[in-house]
Amino acid sequence: MASVHESLYFNPMMTNGVVHANVFGIKDWVTPYKIAVLVLLNEMSRTGEGAVSLMERRRLNQLLLPLLQGPDITLSKLYKLIEESCPQLANSVQIRIKLMAEGELKDMEQFFDDLSDSFSGTEPEVHKTSVVGLFLRHMILAYSKLSFSQVFKLYTALQQYFQNGEKKTVEDADMELTSRDEGERKMEKEELDVSVREEEVSCSGPLSQKQAEFFLSQQASLLKNDETKALTPASLQKELNNLLKFNPDFAEAHYLSYLNNLRVQDVFSSTHSLLHYFDRLILTGAESKSNGEEGYGRSLRYAALNLAALHCRFGHYQQAELALQEAIRIAQESNDHVCLQHCLSWLYVLGQKRSDSYVLLEHSVKKAVHFGLPRAFAGKTANKLMDALKDSDLLHWKHSLSELIDISIAQKTAIWRLYGRRKSCSLSPPSTMALQQAQMLLSMNSLEAVNAGVQQNNTESFAVALCHLAELHAEQGCFAAASEVLKHLKERFPPNSQHAQLWMLCDQKIQFDRAMNDGKYHLADSLVTGITALNSIEGVYRKAVVLQAQNQMSEAHKLLQKLLVHCQKLKNTEMVISVLLSVAELYWRSSSPTIALPMLLQALALSKEYRLQYLASETVLNLAFAQLILGIPEQALSLLHMAIEPILADGAILDKGRAMFLVAKCQVASAASYDQPKKAEALEAAIENLNEAKNYFAKVDCKERIRDVVYFQARLYHTLGKTQERNRCAMLFRQLHQELPSHGVPLINHL
Repeated sequence: MASVHESLYFNPMMTNGVVHANVFGIKDWVTPYKIAVLVLLNEMSRTGEGAVSLMERRRLNQLLLPLLQGPDITLSKLYKLIEESCPQLANSVQIRIKLMAEGELKDMEQFFDDLSDSFSGTEPEVHKTSVVGLFLRHMILAYSKLSFSQVFKLYTALQQYFQNGEKKTVEDADMELTSRDEGERKMEKEELDVSVREEEVSCSGPLSQKQAEFFLSQQASLLKNDETKALTPASLQKELNNLLKFNPDFAEAHYLSYLNNLRVQDVFSSTHSLLHYFDRLILTGAESKSNGEEGYGRSLRYAALNLAALHCRFGHYQQAELALQEAIRIAQESNDHVCLQHCLSWLYVLGQKRSDSYVLLEHSVKKAVHFGLPRAFAGKTANKLMDALKDSDLLHWKHSLSELIDISIAQKTAIWRLYGRRKSCSLSPPSTMALQQAQMLLSMNSLEAVNAGVQQNNTESFAVALCHLAELHAEQGCFAAASEVLKHLKERFPPNSQHAQLWMLCDQKIQFDRAMNDGKYHLADSLVTGITALNSIEGVYRKAVVLQAQNQMSEAHKLLQKLLVHCQKLKNTEMVISVLLSVAELYWRSSSPTIALPMLLQALALSKEYRLQYLASETVLNLAFAQLILGIPEQALSLLHMAIEPILADGAILDKGRAMFLVAKCQVASAASYDQPKKAEALEAAIENLNEAKNYFAKVDCKERIRDVVYFQARLYHTLGKTQERNRCAMLFRQLHQELPSHGVPLINHL
């Protein structure tokens, strides 16, 4: 059908076989599909109010706009859409088209002559300025300009269009008759829907101006809000190539091609389309019309900015920095503060990605400070950041900036996890606040107009919020709930979508933690490769954790030292603290607790400087353990009382278990100098704390730590002379010891 469209209709862009750039020189032209839509409109006007119910007429009215604006579809699909709205009218339309297609050319001529009667009379059936009226007038005008040969070819195309539709209808009927059970019928229906969709793509020829604009806006909206409902990358690119074949200077089509190529990570094609988009904006003068003489320069600086974002997305950080510097230079010459603010944001992103870009990042921070914009990683308090977000939210809601509202809520979720989870600063548990923010974002309805078929907003903010939910549930041992969230993420953001890497990394990290808790180090090691591909820093850190668990201390130490230098260069404070804690653990597991103390003190200083209170509490726990190994359990116990409250109030389940286990060890070590009655009382208290620690470890299925707890309990029960309880713990320890590998680290044995 595409070849028919190219050659037979009145098309002002065709002169002596040459395609002119002005494909939209005419608003519309006649196609067999549009004749079928005209028949539908004519039948609707002829049908009395009593023949069609109010609900059916309402459904038909809702159907008309996408039929008028959308691309051409097959006749069988059109019948199906009409039948879903009004079966009686679908039958009338089918009979009318059949009579016209199986009749003579004069029947089509008479049909177009009769269309003009819709505007006649004192009370016409259709108003000339209505959507339907404009469509009818465009069709009548386009048909009247056709030559006799073009009219004949149009009628031939109508006959072919009808025959293809009838053939498809017969195939559909045969398919329904041959289906036996419900499962087979459902499978065949799905296959049919796919084939119809592909047929629609293949049958659509050159689009009119309105059809092209509607198609582009619809697909762009779907790519942003619900990528699963958009055309597949191959089908969409085929449609765009067909559109650009008739109008190579259609800038919006080049931009949609750029977005489509981003879906499949095609760096060459996406760069090519992006450059063509801005070239066409300049050539057509679209920017100059809307922005005066400034339009040309505006296109150039935003072209450079978008090119920088594209290179940054594909990991070409040096090229991104060069493009960004060009955008900054042009924006400064034009005094465009909006563009400069966008550039500052991308400077910050580049500063996180590349260590040698940190000089540029420092300039962006100074500029942010100049404008009074607080930054979370600069160590600002949570209340100042929340106040800044509140002020910006007022502007977002005032101007109904839906996307910025979503981003703001996602930022609050991250802040509650960064500060809230790490700083108990509210009456409500901070993890609850993070959950509340994430749930509020997911339950919000977008303020932007979204098509009726789109029920969700698949932006990066939603992906981030869902990943936070999955991690929060996993931290509390609710792995089934975390799996459900991840399952929803996989359905909502397919693997080939642009935000799929977020849930992929989240999924890999949760699987890694579960494998480590279960003592399956070989499985955790196999997951490191996937984590590294998505986040190199996180992957290297977790590789060191696995090596440490496998007693490969020298290899783990080398890896951690390299990572520490790299993270210090990037100013990744949170990872620096985590690496320092891991290095300290390496030292005391190598029987060198005194060397671990400077590392722990450095981590504690960083935690307090950046107000990461939860990490500070973890560091204090490690300091207490170091003091316990050095033989000063009383000081270790006093340190624990200072740090344990934030962890028990809002920490992860595993951290709560570790804290209670350490308290029990300190109690036992301190009881060595007590007299017998007081010592027995202290050991009983230690056993209670061990039971609590065991319950925490059981929630996250951490068998290795449960084994250590029951071993310790067996020793305590033996000291207290409780033989039955000792034997029960000893049997459980033996089962776990046979199942798990021994890590070779001696337990504290002060009894």
